[in-house]
Amino acid sequence: MATKIDKEACREAYNLVRDDGTDITWVTFKYDGSTIVPGDQGTDYEEFIRECRDDIRLFGFVRFTTGDAMSKRVKFALITWIGENVSGLQRAKTGTDKTLVKEVVQNFAKEFVISDHKELEEEYIKNELKKAGGANYDAQNE
Repeated sequence: MATKIDKEACREAYNLVRDDGTDITWVTFKYDGSTIVPGDQGTDYEEFIRECRDDIRLFGFVRFTTGDAMSKRVKFALITWIGENVSGLQRAKTGTDKTLVKEVVQNFAKEFVISDHKELEEEYIKNELKKAGGANYDAQNE
């Protein structure tokens, strides 16, 4: 059965993360049968990491604040999580299903496809976002 997405509900969840007026910093998009729907959301990145279990696949849209004392910047990441115990067929479908998610989640600095919990570490993601951002103006602090 072809995968569908609940665009309106997913767009609403996506906008919560993008909205500077909310504390929501992440949202997941999960499978409900063959439909992608908004999953959980929260304010602590560690909560998001706990959602990424070995037996599921999901998409996450996450807000990170990067920069230094002089300049804080908000960067967004689209994270595709594919747990180690997900079947080969579901792994393959995740790539094509991501195009549906990208119809809703259109603004992000970097995209990640992750199946190893080590790659979910916040510092790793932030460093990758910093690299994707181009010029590094806080290089004098390194």
